[in-house]
Amino acid sequence: MARAVFKQYSQGQICLFPRSLDEKIAENAPVRLVSQIVDNLDISEITNTYKGGGTSSYNPRMMLKLILFAYLNNIYSCRKIEKQNLENIHYMWLTGMQEPDHNTINLFRSSRLKDTIHKIFTQVVLMLVDMGYLGLDVLYVDGTKLESRANRYTFVWRKTVEKNKAKLEAKILMILKQVEEGIAQDNQPDDEPPKPINSKELKERIAAMNREQLSKENEKAVKTLEEKHLPKLQEYEDHLETLGTRNSYSKTDPSATFMRLKDDHMQNGQLKPAYNLQIGTEKQFITHFDFFSNRADFLTLIPFNKGFKERYNKFPKKESSDSGYGSEENYEFLQNNKIEAFVKYPLFHVEQKKSFKNNPFIAQNLFYNKEEDYFVCPMGQHMKNTGTSTRKSENGYSSTVTFYEAKNCNGCPLKCLCHKAKENRRIEVNHKLNEYRKKARELLTSEEGLYHRSRRAIEPEAVFGQAKANKQYERFRHFGIEMIEMDFGIFAIAFNLGKLWNYRENAKKKAQNDTKKGLIVIFVFKLENKNVLNQKFIQREERKTRYAA
Repeated sequence: MARAVFKQYSQGQICLFPRSLDEKIAENAPVRLVSQIVDNLDISEITNTYKGGGTSSYNPRMMLKLILFAYLNNIYSCRKIEKQNLENIHYMWLTGMQEPDHNTINLFRSSRLKDTIHKIFTQVVLMLVDMGYLGLDVLYVDGTKLESRANRYTFVWRKTVEKNKAKLEAKILMILKQVEEGIAQDNQPDDEPPKPINSKELKERIAAMNREQLSKENEKAVKTLEEKHLPKLQEYEDHLETLGTRNSYSKTDPSATFMRLKDDHMQNGQLKPAYNLQIGTEKQFITHFDFFSNRADFLTLIPFNKGFKERYNKFPKKESSDSGYGSEENYEFLQNNKIEAFVKYPLFHVEQKKSFKNNPFIAQNLFYNKEEDYFVCPMGQHMKNTGTSTRKSENGYSSTVTFYEAKNCNGCPLKCLCHKAKENRRIEVNHKLNEYRKKARELLTSEEGLYHRSRRAIEPEAVFGQAKANKQYERFRHFGIEMIEMDFGIFAIAFNLGKLWNYRENAKKKAQNDTKKGLIVIFVFKLENKNVLNQKFIQREERKTRYAA
């Protein structure tokens, strides 16, 4: 039996000439791509945040590489990044064997990148444009709600604040009425509703009182005003100021708004503090992102596009999104800025069904005489214009609605099928919105529209799926909108770098496969030619044999 031979092993062996870490890193490793991209970035905005003086600092380019590579590998904790840098050879190669601790990493991320991450992200996207991967002409838009780090039970609701504030104001005015003798308010009639009072006015009225002439009962009431009601009134005013136009916010993260999140595959969920994240993609690269406190997507499209223009100094030429963005205000904005709107509206898919098209009682299917401005009901009765009304959206956009009413529906045999109102049928029509929907329908049903509709389902939807399922980016780890934008900005850059690496690797594999296929074809061609030559040689020898015989 042969004796087993083992390689020499000495755990404490010291090399006179240690091997370079570069030899251990594969040529196509993602860490090399991260290093190459960051080396070509202009990071002057980051270096300008250093004041100078004192001890030396870690190179900001190295720190940026470290954080981006960590996010690329789904590592978002500063302590875990520090641990990887001490154990993982790729991190060691990237940092040049330097060892910043978790506090240094966190300080760089939160203070150096907070105000500069948007410019770094824009540079990376423009690099992808120069490489030919992106064109920034088509924008696929969608949104998702991501949970905040805030405590989900520290909520503040607008209705509750306004209700309690009104009750408190009534109490304050009642006490003031009792205390302030001889002022004009005593002579007001009892049926006049109390006027709202703010904390500043209450302070002035308390300061103007002559407390020496007050009775013990009134002195006690003034003390209650000063120590109890005034702070509470200030608290309610602060709540309303923080709320702004929102209906709710979290005390631990005032920037977060309570939104209903889909927690499971059945879309069952509960109200949680969250942000409405909007992204724009092209070829599954993230080209733009922004955060909103609005739960409705249609309120975000205009500021989102304006942010895109601020980033790249131009609007996209074409935009595709789902029915959550199809409003009159958005269509008008896209048209005014010469953006082709492949944007669905809420009834788009319903209108494609036969049951909708063949229903003569639906308002959209009624015949409209544009010249004389009237609709015709299924029985042939004219529904004439009875007036208009102006409505405003949450953004303050005004839209005009026209009302049309039939003269007499009594005795109509189709009334039970036409409408359920006791009186004559009345419809509301927004002519301007209908024109925008008509244009959108023509674009969406065209050959190009079908292409963009099919692409939209695999653009932002796929990015959200990869971010949440593959990257485990399901909840924010910071408080405040600025810190959240910083964190997602780093994630978006790392996500794009990962996509770039995948594109390059797939292109290499495709080229190798094409080369293999080409070699196989050449081999088969040569083999077939060889068989033909052999057959000709055999036939020639047979002929020689026959001639010789």
